[in-house]
Amino acid sequence: MSVLFINGSPNKNGNTTELANTLMDGKDYRTLHLVDYKLYGYGQSFADDQFAEILESMKEADTIVIGSPVYWHSMCGLVRNLLDRFYGPVSEGELGGRKFVFLFQGAAPEKWMLEKAEYTMSRFARMYGMEYVGMATNEAEAKKLSEKI
Repeated sequence: MSVLFINGSPNKNGNTTELANTLMDGKDYRTLHLVDYKLYGYGQSFADDQFAEILESMKEADTIVIGSPVYWHSMCGLVRNLLDRFYGPVSEGELGGRKFVFLFQGAAPEKWMLEKAEYTMSRFARMYGMEYVGMATNEAEAKKLSEKI
């Protein structure tokens, strides 16, 4: 089984990565740092855009984990941009058969922030055919989800 961790944080060794390490304890996984890719905004078209590379990595994985720090009461822009880019080039159900986990870490996210993030990511997973395993916001939740991936 292959696991892909997509890190939305600009800090490659920060808290989002630490939470991923907890989730994937003992598992072999690959990390893709969105900050290393040219991922232009929805509607833009540039020759050096790397959305297709990111999507191909997702298609090669059996389990996809996306991680984001809490920025301005929501997921970070890099992750939001990735989700937006799915509109159009990716068909509904195209990532079917994969498991999906969302890691959302921050100092003190409020309940409404967590609810909106959970709704967005569970809908994203369902739309593209993935099994939504859940969201972890702390070490205890990550350890619990680890058993399901």
